[in-house]
Amino acid sequence: MKIDLTGKIALVTGATGQLGRVMVRTLAECGADVVIHYLKNKEMAEALCREVMSLGRKALIVQADITDYNSVMQMKDIVVNSLGAPDIVVDNAVIQYNWTTVLKQPLEDYESQFRSCVMQNVIMAKAFIPYMIEKKYGRFIGINTECSMQNFPTQSAYVAGKRGMDGIFRILAKEVGEHQITVNQVAPGWTISDRDREAGTERSAEYDAKVPLKRRGTDQEIANVVAFLASDLASYITGAYIPVCGGNVMPAI
Repeated sequence: MKIDLTGKIALVTGATGQLGRVMVRTLAECGADVVIHYLKNKEMAEALCREVMSLGRKALIVQADITDYNSVMQMKDIVVNSLGAPDIVVDNAVIQYNWTTVLKQPLEDYESQFRSCVMQNVIMAKAFIPYMIEKKYGRFIGINTECSMQNFPTQSAYVAGKRGMDGIFRILAKEVGEHQITVNQVAPGWTISDRDREAGTERSAEYDAKVPLKRRGTDQEIANVVAFLASDLASYITGAYIPVCGGNVMPAI
């Protein structure tokens, strides 16, 4: 048994980011053609495009502001007319900002997290799920975070956005399930990426000590779960929030 995405089209938002780039490679390695979304990093998008094509897959790069309805709809038209309607959508993009306490956090940071964590998923659903409904097939996957369960000081804007995202995903899963579309969330912990490897910061004694597996996860481990949820091996999983954090948070029943 293996993850086989042959013949599927996957779209990854924030594809040039630290986690997104590994998702793109992994989905392509599993056989999918990939739409590589970016906002500013065109150079990385083009490099990823070359990597995907070197695997014998089709690839398309597209620029869009995923918080803007018109921008996403323009992206949709380009994607559908160039490669076809995606079978798999991975909403990975998020706006970065500096964390501080509720009393000190600028109001615009709460607005940015609402736009990138909530509105991105609403707009992407409006753009691409109708095509999934027509096909009676689809995988809609969002990247959440372990922070949604931790609620630590200085996380308020991020957690507010991601918890709002969680509500959208759970309700959407119930609304579109009859069409054989699954809607799931992957919640990474503090993940090792290329940035850490280049800086030599893979280890954190304080963080690692709190994790049951006693280490940070890797970008590849996150991408593996995304690929699983994108596949037919996960055809009966929907509405799930799946932490990929070595047991650092554990949803209870």
